[in-house]
This record gives sequence, C-alpha cells and structure tokens, in this order.
Amino acid sequence: MKKLDKIFTGDIKEIVDFKFDEKVANVFEDMLRRSIPGYSTIIAVTGMFAEKFAQPETNIYDLGCSLGASALSMQQKIKQPGCKIIAVDNSPQMLQRAKDFVDNSKFQIPIELVEQDVTKVNITNASVVVLNLTLQFVSPEKRLNQLEKIYRGLTSKGILILTEKVKYSDESLNERQSESYYDFKEFMGYSRLEISRKRDALENVMILDSLEYHLERLKKLGFSRVDVWFQIFNFVSIIAVK
Repeated sequence: MKKLDKIFTGDIKEIVDFKFDEKVANVFEDMLRRSIPGYSTIIAVTGMFAEKFAQPETNIYDLGCSLGASALSMQQKIKQPGCKIIAVDNSPQMLQRAKDFVDNSKFQIPIELVEQDVTKVNITNASVVVLNLTLQFVSPEKRLNQLEKIYRGLTSKGILILTEKVKYSDESLNERQSESYYDFKEFMGYSRLEISRKRDALENVMILDSLEYHLERLKKLGFSRVDVWFQIFNFVSIIAVK
C-alpha cells in the first residue's frame, strides 16, 4: 500500500533542508502524485518519445531516476534491439525502492541502477537522455557542464527530455503561477502549513532557472530543435534534438 506523505505535518521545531532520504523515499509516490501537476502525463510521454527516438544498440539514460518511473516507462515502449537503460540516482534509499519496481518488471530491455552523482556520470552512445525534475537540484554552476556532457554523449538525432519547475522573468506572472501551483497542492490535500514548510525546506536545495534561460542554453549548445511540449503552472517539459 502506498504511504501518504505527512512529512511536513505535526510538531516540527525546525525546518531543515530537503533530502531524498528514507523518510522521503517511503512516501515519494504520493508526494509526486500530489506535488507535480501532470506527472503521469510526463512519465507516459517520456516513454512515447523514447519509443520514437531510441536507436538500436544505444544507451538510454534516466538521470536522477528516483523510483525509476521514467526508466520503466521507457522500458515498456522501446522496441529497438540492443538498447540498455542506465538509471542513476545518488540516493541509496530511492534506488532500493526502484530496485523493487525493476525486479517486478516483465519487460526485456535491461535497466541498470547506478548509485552516483549525476554530474559524474559518463554519457556515451546515448540516443535518449532524461532529466525529469533533476537539473533543478544540481548546483547552478555545474548545470552547463552537465548539459554539455549530455550533448557530447548523444548520438546524431538523439534527444534530451528535460522537465523542470521554472521561474518567470515577469514577477507578477511568476507570482500568479506560483499561487496557482499552491492552490493545486491544497486541492490535492496538502494544508497551507505543509506547503509553506516544504517551500522553506526546498529553498536552498532547489534553485530554479527561467524557461527563457533553459531554451537559450540548449540552443547555444547546438541542439537543432528545442520544443516545449508540456507546460502547466510553473512546470515545463522540453524535448531537445541533437
């Protein structure tokens, strides 16, 4: 049975920085469902894009895989022979839960779970790379280098799927979108106190870029096509084709 996310309820004396520890891993399915608008669509379409763009005898990367949802979605859809999915996360607690899901999968494409900092992964012979809600947790000074490594490691016509929470250059728009997002979380059952506490816990660990900056950076790296395929409130997903 899925456990309910009650991490930010009750008597909390001090808000500490958010961590992907065992406490979070145990409720992460519920946290994602109630915290990320359109999450199931993002995961399903990640699989759809992988089915279209995966090339034979190449690697497929899910960087910051958490429970492995993107990796499993791609595993179900990819038909090209010789593909291998490499799912990377630096949280052993997340990977332990991901292993349970992978072990119960009936699909044939292998998924290798790797415990590693995503910025240290060597990207090679990749036709698909996924960064779903991951880059925002990478130190800002390391993000360009991370994206450069991905670009270099992609095959011709390979793709990057990048999903992020973003900020808006227009301050009033940013405020409206943020408030709509908090309304969504309240609609999904979180109290305003829980929302406020989690926002404080994430303040120092999740640093947001603007959508314009994301798009400009990817184009400057050399991607031939950079499209926003999904957007709701302050969440966007981008497909970039080499």
